[in-house]
Amino acid sequence: MIGILARLAELCFAFYEDNMAKTAKPSIFQPERTPLDVTFLVFSGASIMCVASAIDPLRAANRISGGESFRYRLVSVSGDPAITTCGLPIAVGGRFDPAASTDVIVVIAGFGTQGYATASFLQGLRRAARSARACGGIEAGTWLVARAGLLEGRAATTHWEDMEDFAAAFPGTDVRPDRYVIDGPVFTSGGASPTFDLMLHLVRSRLGMAAALDVASVFIYDQSRAATDAQPLVSLGRLDGYDPRLAQAIRLMEAHVDQPFGIDAIAKRTGVTPRTLESIFRKSIGETPGAYYLRLRLTAARKLVVDTRVPMTDIAARTGFSSAASFSRAFARSFGKPPTALRKG
Repeated sequence: MIGILARLAELCFAFYEDNMAKTAKPSIFQPERTPLDVTFLVFSGASIMCVASAIDPLRAANRISGGESFRYRLVSVSGDPAITTCGLPIAVGGRFDPAASTDVIVVIAGFGTQGYATASFLQGLRRAARSARACGGIEAGTWLVARAGLLEGRAATTHWEDMEDFAAAFPGTDVRPDRYVIDGPVFTSGGASPTFDLMLHLVRSRLGMAAALDVASVFIYDQSRAATDAQPLVSLGRLDGYDPRLAQAIRLMEAHVDQPFGIDAIAKRTGVTPRTLESIFRKSIGETPGAYYLRLRLTAARKLVVDTRVPMTDIAARTGFSSAASFSRAFARSFGKPPTALRKG
């Protein structure tokens, strides 16, 4: 009897999966010539570079294709312009309407997302995501997508500054340090440059590699990376191509902010002597490896002090200081005031 019931359960589940597969909306990341309708929901506090990285590649793709491969519109929750972190407003075409027809809903946000996560908004976002083919979160927009329950059981990423807190807040999400993550109908991106990579991937998937290369050439953009490349703490830009030893040393430093390596150990792993490493740093950056490493750790600490409510003892531990007191002294020497005073200010 138990075996019969188990078999019936298997058949029911197989029927359910087959039915879901038949009714699932096709992926937006596949060859397709019909226009894709994209709604960008922009929040005040977002980075203007994230907004531009999301929209401009689609605009360029339309110009290159000579048609309307992507139809996009910008909206905000209130219908008012969204004010970016640099103070420039983003003009929008109206208020976010969860019932409006769209293929893709993309949430772009930065600072202050907790204040936007109202019950009514999250309900509306869930409704919009159900009817759309795909839903995405850009930088802190990932937090809003997650709070709407759309990342439960899925892989996702967010900006590297928020990675640890995001993982703690959403234990049901497989949080990855990738530049961008696509998991079924949901995609997430860690910041402005990864968003540009994501949009190039969308263009390439739908219109082909030639179109994607043409879009990249419009912006003289030649640093496209794989989705699974880790987000760097220090963005070296084109420095990787000039001195691989310097780049390797900095990558080691950023990978061990919480438990700093000694300079001798970094030099050994880089394949040079400590003296040579110091010469490389002085020539390229103008300071010693030790001074740069300390500044790197303090810069990471300052972002946590200013942008989060993480306790000072935890910040000290995360950035490789043996105690809160030693952290406070080093912080004050570097920034002119102790971390507690900076946070209050």
